[in-house]
Amino acid sequence: MSATTRFRLAFRLALREMRGGLSGFYIFLACIALGTGAIAAVNSVAGSVTGAMQEQGQTILAGDIRFQINNRDVTPEEEAYFKSFGEVSRSDTIRSMARKADGSDQTLSEVKAVDGGYPLYGTLQFEPQTSPAEALAQKDGTFGVIAAPDLLDRLKLKVGDGLLVGNAKLRITGSLVKEPDALSEGFAFAPRLIVSRDALAAAGLLQTGSLVEHVFRVKLPVGTPMPTELKKKTDAAFPNSGIRIATSKNAAPALNDTISRFTEFLTLVGLTALIVGGSGVANAVRAYLDSKRGVIATFKCLGAPASTVTLIYMLQILMIAAVGILAGLVLGAVAPMIANRFLAEYLPVDPTPALFPTALLIAALFGLLTAAGFAILPLGRARDVPATALFREQGFEPTRWPARPFALAAGVVFLAIAGLAVFTAQDRRIALYFLGAIIVAFVILRLVGIGIAALARRSPSFRSPVVRLALGNIHRPGALTGPVVLSLGLGLMLLVTLALIDGNMRRELQGSMAVRAPDYFFIDIQSRDLAGFEDVVKKSAPTAKLVEAPMLRGRLTALNGTDVSQIKAAESVRWVLNGDRGITYSDSVPENATVTEGAWWPKDYTGEPLVSFSEEEGKELGLKVGDTVTVNVLGRQITARIANMRKVDWRSMGINFVMVFTPSTFKGAPHAWLATLTGSDAERSAENSVVHAVTNAYPGVTTINIKDAIDTVTKLTGQIALAIRVAASVALISSVLVLAGALAAGNRARIHDAVVLKTLGATRRTLIAAFGLEYALLGLATAIFALIVGAAASYGVVHLIMTLPWHFDPWTAVLTALLSLVVTVGVGLIGTWRVLGQKAAPVLREL
Repeated sequence: MSATTRFRLAFRLALREMRGGLSGFYIFLACIALGTGAIAAVNSVAGSVTGAMQEQGQTILAGDIRFQINNRDVTPEEEAYFKSFGEVSRSDTIRSMARKADGSDQTLSEVKAVDGGYPLYGTLQFEPQTSPAEALAQKDGTFGVIAAPDLLDRLKLKVGDGLLVGNAKLRITGSLVKEPDALSEGFAFAPRLIVSRDALAAAGLLQTGSLVEHVFRVKLPVGTPMPTELKKKTDAAFPNSGIRIATSKNAAPALNDTISRFTEFLTLVGLTALIVGGSGVANAVRAYLDSKRGVIATFKCLGAPASTVTLIYMLQILMIAAVGILAGLVLGAVAPMIANRFLAEYLPVDPTPALFPTALLIAALFGLLTAAGFAILPLGRARDVPATALFREQGFEPTRWPARPFALAAGVVFLAIAGLAVFTAQDRRIALYFLGAIIVAFVILRLVGIGIAALARRSPSFRSPVVRLALGNIHRPGALTGPVVLSLGLGLMLLVTLALIDGNMRRELQGSMAVRAPDYFFIDIQSRDLAGFEDVVKKSAPTAKLVEAPMLRGRLTALNGTDVSQIKAAESVRWVLNGDRGITYSDSVPENATVTEGAWWPKDYTGEPLVSFSEEEGKELGLKVGDTVTVNVLGRQITARIANMRKVDWRSMGINFVMVFTPSTFKGAPHAWLATLTGSDAERSAENSVVHAVTNAYPGVTTINIKDAIDTVTKLTGQIALAIRVAASVALISSVLVLAGALAAGNRARIHDAVVLKTLGATRRTLIAAFGLEYALLGLATAIFALIVGAAASYGVVHLIMTLPWHFDPWTAVLTALLSLVVTVGVGLIGTWRVLGQKAAPVLREL
């Protein structure tokens, strides 16, 4: 018989046998559909968002090209360079205090000053809607301002009221509805105020040391292609200028990176659910083949080769898997239409229904490979069982290793799954770590199952028949111990890890960090105002602690003479090399820091420039005492030698810098100061009056409420953690399905046990108690494993990676144990109830 003929015959027989329906494969379908759907949905939604952002890149950027310079004004040569590309619109963004016209209240705001050409693309929407030029124009000595609704709510203002920013008197002419380039501007901690550039000049906020972003948006002439190698061209024209560039092809790179990383993580979570579901696939296939033992025996007795029998059932399994994959793809295709309704408020998504073939194809491949990989092993075991054994009503031995070709085929498929996961990942290193963790988790879960069975086997003899029966069920051949631990262990472990990470972060943000952090940061304090600023604070809060430090803005340009653009730094420390950094000088070791290597310079030091570098960041960059760093400050290149390394307590949220220089290094250089205020408990009620006094006396000084910032970060962290936990719940649902499938796969053996025990006099109550105790012991053991491994994993993330203190949350332990017990006992007893109602006679006749 040719291979083609054999395939046709196997296909016809597979179709005929499937006429009886999909009984026994519903859990199989659910596992495949759930995992495939999760991967398809996550990638489809991400494709919808990134596709919309690419299509609307000009609007998101409010231009074709965006040049940004921080904390210094543009030079005439740079401005001429920007204008050489096309029409230019300029904006300047700075944080400042916004005050009511009578000075009775104030709040932090993000002031964005725009010119008459803004926006080059898109529309600035506000109510009541007029032209931006008219809304921001000066009338009767006051400038118009468009304010975000949050700011109006905080200060209890409305359109038409007055507002003070710096030294400028403003009139609220509109409530901001939509800022076209908000996404490209990045995350803002304070509500937006939009003013004209003339109003910003009148406010007097742009002074030496001010933290300001100067942005130049360019609209290319119609038909002009985007310049190639724009960054290289700009760096060559203005080396060490620190100009940041974005184009409409990637208008919000930070947001795109965040979406990509979040998508990658959720895809891996979906793959976890699919792999967990693979155990359910194996159980379902084994149970199905066990129910078909008579048919398989008949095929073999009629002369069908073992390979043909295997092909028949492999085709059936793949066809059933195709149904589950199709259901998952439908879910993935519908997901963007549902998600876009919720995302439309924050992102420029397109509500028009659309398919994302690449996302669906990747999900389909994952589903198909998972179904095939986990089905091959039970098929291999069934192939080698002789017909005589099948007619004697013996089932397949699940622990028997299949023939070598089947084991190799399964290995190849699993390698293909790993290869696809790595190939489609943005960060392949993370994907490899994830796959390694999955393999280790499966091995550990298998060992835990064996260990639990061994403990049950060696447990002392109990007088209670219920306890003896429960312990016996845990270690007997064909026991549910392995499937229960494997199915629930991975899902619970993932949830415990995420819960402990989230709990520790919240504890640090809302507890320890909030207690240690100062109450307020004051920035943009001019040197001429420093003494007066100190007097205002001391009069308002005489016993509060005021800490001050000079601050300049500088950018690292070279390490040991090597340009930073040529240095391949780890992602965790890349921020030190990117953009401007706050730097300072001091003749003594700063607070919250301890010198660990080298020595601090003496007071009144006037020799070569020296610098103290943060130990953690310095070591990650490969620096040591004696090396040199070059910084660009106010256009001047300064090379300093590292005199010492110091350990910095960043978690204190006090005044900390990566680099502290000798005072003589910046002698005569103009700069501003920053300060922190920490009040005693008795003075906390007076803190608002301190801010009020400072703001009214020095309108150019910006006050940042640290507790408000912590609350904002906590809220954002909580939203992300909730989304991750919801995604991780998919893995737990797969675990429950796998557990149900394991119970279904062992139903025949359970029926025999129940009938024999009932024949020997056991009551239904006794059997329920025994089975319930068995499931409770397995659930408790699985919960303990999940807690131990989850705690270890969270410790590694929180303490070793985030370098935060780690605490074990007992409530997480209690909830995990309860969840595990409810799932195992509940699902177990539901699956056992039908077994206990089985009539004895039909079963006894088959024994």
